[in-house]
Amino acid sequence: MVDLSGTNSPERKNAPVPPEQPENSTTGEAMPNKAQSTPASSTPEPSVPEPSVPEPSVPERSVPVPSNDETPGESTTVHDMLSTDTTMNFSQEFAAQVAAIDSNVTAEEQEAIAALPSGSALMVVRRGPNAGARFLLDADLTSVGRHPNADIFLDDVTVSRRHAEFLRTGTSFQVKDLGSLNGTYFDGERIETAALTDGAEVQVGKFRLTFYASRLDLARAASE
Repeated sequence: MVDLSGTNSPERKNAPVPPEQPENSTTGEAMPNKAQSTPASSTPEPSVPEPSVPEPSVPERSVPVPSNDETPGESTTVHDMLSTDTTMNFSQEFAAQVAAIDSNVTAEEQEAIAALPSGSALMVVRRGPNAGARFLLDADLTSVGRHPNADIFLDDVTVSRRHAEFLRTGTSFQVKDLGSLNGTYFDGERIETAALTDGAEVQVGKFRLTFYASRLDLARAASE
């Protein structure tokens, strides 16, 4: 007698039927189910970084920074600087220079100039080996040179032995070059003869002398 109780058992009747597994064509063994054989991996797959596309470079623009003296939006260019009117008004400055012609004259020299009698003048060496020396012009002819007998003796190789002479006509004076090697200069220009005016500069060699006329003669000439 065959026991069929196990076949008709309710528990056996409702048991799940395992899915049919395919067989390996080579070995004949059943292959594991794909869902069961591949364990779930808890490690996330590494992300592949996307290729970075370089952004187009934009050239930087230099923005001028205004200085303390400039306001934003205003800039000084070379053209503006060149186009600026640079003419200066010298009226007051020129007047001050005229008033200070004798600014480098010492008090002792001022006294000597003020004491000059009519028809005389004074030469003061401003530059040269004997700067500060004074020579009185009170004759119709005053010689200048490196010769020991010269009225105005200037001992330097840049001066000729008979270099120049000062000539007086009444109360007026003039300087005359005597064919010197280095020449005689009046207010920066080489001359043969030149009339002397108050404050004029005469250069003989490396010596520079300033001419001062009598104040009496200057006052008389101004009143005429």
